[in-house]
Amino acid sequence: MEAPKRCFEILLLLLLLVSANPNAFIHRALAEGVTPEEAKQLRDEVRGMFYHAFNGYMEHAFPLDELRPLSCGGEDTLGGYALTLIDSLDMLALLGDWEHFASSVEWIGKNLQFDINKTVSVFETTIRVLGGLLSAHLIASDYATGMKIPSYDNQLLNLAEDLARRLLPAFETPTGIPFGSVNLLHGVDEHESKITSTAGGGTLTLEFGVLSRLMNDPIFEQVTKNAVRGLWARRSKLNLVGAHINVFTGEWTQKDAGIGTSIDSFYEYLLKAYLLFGDEEYLFIFQEAYAAAMHYLYNDPWYVEVNMDSAAIVWPLFNSLQAFWPGLQVLAGDIDPAIRTHRAFFSVWKRYGFTPEGFNLATLSVQQGQKSYPLRPELIESTYWLYKATRDPRYLDVGRDMVASLQYGARCPCGYCHISDVEFHKQEDHMESFFLAETVKYLWLLFDLAVGPDNLVENGPYKYQTRRNHGSRGGNLT
Repeated sequence: MEAPKRCFEILLLLLLLVSANPNAFIHRALAEGVTPEEAKQLRDEVRGMFYHAFNGYMEHAFPLDELRPLSCGGEDTLGGYALTLIDSLDMLALLGDWEHFASSVEWIGKNLQFDINKTVSVFETTIRVLGGLLSAHLIASDYATGMKIPSYDNQLLNLAEDLARRLLPAFETPTGIPFGSVNLLHGVDEHESKITSTAGGGTLTLEFGVLSRLMNDPIFEQVTKNAVRGLWARRSKLNLVGAHINVFTGEWTQKDAGIGTSIDSFYEYLLKAYLLFGDEEYLFIFQEAYAAAMHYLYNDPWYVEVNMDSAAIVWPLFNSLQAFWPGLQVLAGDIDPAIRTHRAFFSVWKRYGFTPEGFNLATLSVQQGQKSYPLRPELIESTYWLYKATRDPRYLDVGRDMVASLQYGARCPCGYCHISDVEFHKQEDHMESFFLAETVKYLWLLFDLAVGPDNLVENGPYKYQTRRNHGSRGGNLT
């Protein structure tokens, strides 16, 4: 039994050594340091990236959910409620674009409605739509943000409350863990699947908790906290949680424990709920869950998936949703392993120009069936947090490489395209809303930190608060 484990450890060590030298993966010189003047130019370039995609959406797709950037069309992908516009609101505010921000808030307040016969993902609707409405409400109603809209009268907050109440029937389960989907008009369909992911059930506390405080109604926070308790109560003796669970019986239907696909933002929201609300229960659960993850899942600098009961390795795989983890470690104050893991993850980006959805650590190759890069923000977000914590200029080099990859590999006529195959850089006609809400945002924030006195977030006239949809960030919950 020890021989396969030892071979796997040797492979991990080999990949660590390779990742410590990115030139083993590429045939070009390492980037030179980014000067403050170049950082300003890069910040402007990222701003241009945002408007290329945002204007493409508004001209060719609005009010449909998302842009088809290759064919310059639009599609409804989540619920048919101008998803990309809602998800872009706080980035418009961050860029100081009062005109677009105000007109967007006004349109949403007058035209958006949720009494529609659509079955939607509870997770995606919460992090993208509910989160977008709440953050824009806070920005539009506060003079301190510089984006106060004089005529604004809580229209987005009222919409957020209406949406959240339409999601509440999903939580009516014996375990308190919600169904994955709900119909906005009729509630949960009788044939709805009773299986949901850990991320889907445990990544709702921030948005619902904020709404409870704004509306002075505890129900929203209560149901999402009960969902977290329901998941944690069913952890294994090793303090690990699986990937999928039956919301009626509480039985795990997939016992693979990891930090990526189907689980990722469960960890993220535990820590962030504590940081936002000061609730010690969230901190306690996070500390227990984090300690178990570092003990059973961490093979320095990578993370693997194991059986939640036995800790036997199931998948020696880097999946792209793991890339949020170094950023979470920065928030938790665990910087050293974050640095090493980020270096390893970025070595995969350097090899292909993007991170594939899956990279096999045993074969050192892209996992079959997981060759795409859907413009995910996770690795960029971790780069931003590590630069903010360390001010190490290597992270600006990383950001510059990422901008180059997106500009030369993903840019298309009306926006930015998914990459369907990272080995051949084949473009796909789709652009998720989180590209504007997160991917571009974290690149802009990264370079804004590096421009010196012209830094807008830290030295500008207004104090910005940035919002991260997670998941994950548009995480893959299947």
